[in-house]
Amino acid sequence: MLLVNEVTKKYDKILANDKVSITLNNGEVGVLVGPNGSGKSTLIKCIAGLLRYTGDIEIDGLPNKTIEAKRLLGYIPEVPNLYDTMTIDEHFEFIRRAYGYSDKTLTEELIERFELTEHRKKLGKALSKGMQQKVSIVCALLHDPQVVIFDEPMVGLDPHAINELKHVIRELKEKNKAILISTHLIDTVADIWDVVNILKSGHVIVTKYREQLNGQEENLSDLFFEITENKEQ
Repeated sequence: MLLVNEVTKKYDKILANDKVSITLNNGEVGVLVGPNGSGKSTLIKCIAGLLRYTGDIEIDGLPNKTIEAKRLLGYIPEVPNLYDTMTIDEHFEFIRRAYGYSDKTLTEELIERFELTEHRKKLGKALSKGMQQKVSIVCALLHDPQVVIFDEPMVGLDPHAINELKHVIRELKEKNKAILISTHLIDTVADIWDVVNILKSGHVIVTKYREQLNGQEENLSDLFFEITENKEQ
């Protein structure tokens, strides 16, 4: 479970997040959407423990900056940050050791699913953006986290990898994990979301659950524009 309670983050005089609160239960896929500058990536970085902020963030009831909480969290950043002189295999070994996670079964499964088998000896600096993104995804998932946060995960991926990632997200949901996806590519998550949080100017202006659509064939993009246009009016 992910709990974000009245989180505020300022960059000098710029208020990026203003008392943002969201709750994501186990077995739910949550989505953060909003225009550029709405505070999506800032909130994701706060959850990951990379920024200072006021308020409270909990991972399965634990403060997010504790070692115990970090062991339960998987984080895929917007921009992959790999080591230039480490191979793909060395990245995975490094992450496993950092988490004290010795089981390689999940790693090997993810390597095959994201078509990295033939590239595992390549250095980080030799990888394309899409390949770096795949490595970043595997690094975040190989220790079997309980809460997974994605920041623009589909950017740079080829169609096969996008489709495979969606399958992985559905499987995480079936395993009762909590998944939060921040994206501006709304259509890429239209078939996998359970709850959407729409951000604007650092505020969550609407939280809506798929079940509230009452079976209506409403497109997530249409829902987003309808809500934001109504708010502006």
